[in-house]
Amino acid sequence: MQRRHTRVVDVGGVKLGGDHPIAIQSMLSTPATDIAGSVEQAKALQTAGCEILRAAIPNMEAMALIPAIKKAVDIPLVADIHFDYRLAIAAVEAGVDKVRINPGNIGSNERVKAVVDACRARRVPIRIGVNGGSLEKEILQKYGHPTAQALVESAQYHISLLERFDFEDIVISLKSSNVQTMYEAYRLMSSCCDYPLHLGVTEAGTERMGTIKNAVGIGSLLLCGIGDTLRVSLTADPVKEVYAARDILKTVGLRQGGAEVISCPTCGRTQIDLIGLAEQVTELVRDMDKPITVAVMGCAVNGPGEAREADIGVAGGDGCGLLFSHGKILRKVPEDQILPALIEEIERL
Repeated sequence: MQRRHTRVVDVGGVKLGGDHPIAIQSMLSTPATDIAGSVEQAKALQTAGCEILRAAIPNMEAMALIPAIKKAVDIPLVADIHFDYRLAIAAVEAGVDKVRINPGNIGSNERVKAVVDACRARRVPIRIGVNGGSLEKEILQKYGHPTAQALVESAQYHISLLERFDFEDIVISLKSSNVQTMYEAYRLMSSCCDYPLHLGVTEAGTERMGTIKNAVGIGSLLLCGIGDTLRVSLTADPVKEVYAARDILKTVGLRQGGAEVISCPTCGRTQIDLIGLAEQVTELVRDMDKPITVAVMGCAVNGPGEAREADIGVAGGDGCGLLFSHGKILRKVPEDQILPALIEEIERL
C-alpha cells in the first residue's frame, strides 16, 4: 500500500512519519502516586512490544514518576498533561520525550508559548490531542455535536497556536468513541496537513468490543495509508492493548515476524477440544520471534489440505491429532500429546 507522506518527528529516538515503521503506544493505568507499580507495568509493556509509553502527570508530585520510568525502560516516555501549563514545562525539564496537550485548554498565548519554548529548547515534540468529548464550546455550537469536521477544525486551531510561535514538531490525534466519526476525521485531516497522525478510538470499551472498534477504525485507516503511530485504547490491562496493536499491524501487512496462528471455526466433524487447543497454542506463540504460521484444524480429513500453507499444524481426529507441515502428514499422536508434540515441532523450525 502507498502510505501518506508526512514530515518526520523524532520522539526520543523513535521516528514517526515518513517511511518509518508505525509505532505501537500504550499508557500506564497505575496511579501516578504508585511509583513501584508504574515501573513494573512499564517493564511489562516494553516486554510486550510497546514502543512509546505515555503516563498521566496530574500534579507536581507525579513528576517523580518520570525519572523512575526513564531509568526502568528504554522506550520513549510521553507526559499526558491537562490544563496546567506548568506541568508540561516541568515534565519537559524532568526528561520526557514528548508532551501530549490540548493547547486550547492550557490558558493564554503566553502560557502556550512558554510550553513551546521549553519543548523547543529540549527538542521535545508536542502531540495535539483532540477528543470528541472535549471540543471547544464555539466549535461544538457551530456543528451541533462532535462531527469529523468539528474535530478537524479543533485540530487546525490548535496547530495554528503552535505554528504562531514557529513550532512544527507536532503529532496530531483526533479521537472519537464513534468509529465512523474517527475514520472520517483522520481522512479529512490527512488531506489538509502533513503532520504525523496518531491513530486511536477513544473510550472504545472493554477488551472484546474495544478491540473490534479499534481494529475496524485503525485498520481501515492503515489500509488507506493513513497513520504513523497508534494506541488501541481498552478498558483492560494495557499489555492487551499492545498485543491488539501488534495483531492489527500484522493483519494489514505492516508488521512482519512473529508467529501467526490460524484455526478453523469448528463444525460437526470436530472430535477434539479445538477451541481450548487453539487458545493454548495462541498463548504459547504470542511472544515468539519465529516468522511462522501455525495451524490448528478440527478435521483430519480436510485440515492438512486447507492449511497447506502453514509451516506446522495439527488436525484433530477421533481422540488423536495429525501433525503436518505444508500439507504433508508428519505423524499421528494421541489427543493428550498434541500440544507437547506441536511444541516439539515448532522448536525444530
